[in-house]
Amino acid sequence: MQALLELIQQYGLWFVFFNVLATQAGAPLPSYPTLIVTGALVASGGDTSIPQLILIAVIAALIADLGWYWAGTRFGRPVLRTLCRVSLSPDTCVRQTESIYTRFGTPSLLVAKFIPGFSAVATAMAGTLRARLAAFIFFDALGAALWAGVAVFIGILFKDTINQLLQTLAALGRIGLILICLAFAAFVATKWWQRQRFFNELRMARISVDELRELVEAGSAPLILDVRSSASQQEDGRIPGAHLLDTHQLNDKTFEITFPNFETGQEVVVYCACPNDATAARVAKLLKQRGFSRVRPLKGGIDAWIAAGYDVERELQVPVTPS
Repeated sequence: MQALLELIQQYGLWFVFFNVLATQAGAPLPSYPTLIVTGALVASGGDTSIPQLILIAVIAALIADLGWYWAGTRFGRPVLRTLCRVSLSPDTCVRQTESIYTRFGTPSLLVAKFIPGFSAVATAMAGTLRARLAAFIFFDALGAALWAGVAVFIGILFKDTINQLLQTLAALGRIGLILICLAFAAFVATKWWQRQRFFNELRMARISVDELRELVEAGSAPLILDVRSSASQQEDGRIPGAHLLDTHQLNDKTFEITFPNFETGQEVVVYCACPNDATAARVAKLLKQRGFSRVRPLKGGIDAWIAAGYDVERELQVPVTPS
């Protein structure tokens, strides 16, 4: 343990650089504790200055974020869905991140790193939506500086407590190192458990694209709700006859006001573009709780519909909201 602390003191900047780089690249590694501890060590008389520490964290974050920006520019929305699929914070789906980003644009990157699961998806989305590179670099670097600065400030503020904790861990030797490893394992295990619990909440009967297509061709099409954003619909199109529903408008009265002649026993199909049909499943569950018994998410969402070779409509539709 003492050797590890000496390495951190001697190569603190490199340690911070690679830790932040890996975290922002998507690795399940917490980098905030590293910044806090390093900030405390610097404030206690280390060779590195506070501005150097923050600058190295910003550079590392910017390198990783530019990689996601380029991937979004090059490959588009599949990158976003892959990020959500492998993320330890799957609750931040493409739809949710897109909602925040399309509302605030690149300035949302100022707070992106403070929101679990949002940062990598937001930077890839900036590339997908062709944000100007200069604006992306400015807001992303400023956001990284704010994020790193808060961590370093916390380290400075509690430097005495942190140094005392480090001394205790150093005195424990291997036991101290084991405790750190256990803390990291607990972090990953907690995130994994939250991920599994999230997936369990989404389990419900789904309808396949082939089944939906058969219903449409037979003239008995259900009410089809598209719960993606307008930007997603504009890029990928929508299933013919689908209604774009803004999930933020789905309060206790919205659905009934929008569809006054719709009966609770009629069939509803909800689709999105999220991994595991996350947003669609949540809207379906909400509608079921309000008495709509025949509600199913579309398995695979718009991606599965397009992959099956079925037609899509390209006209931009205004989201369904109550009048």
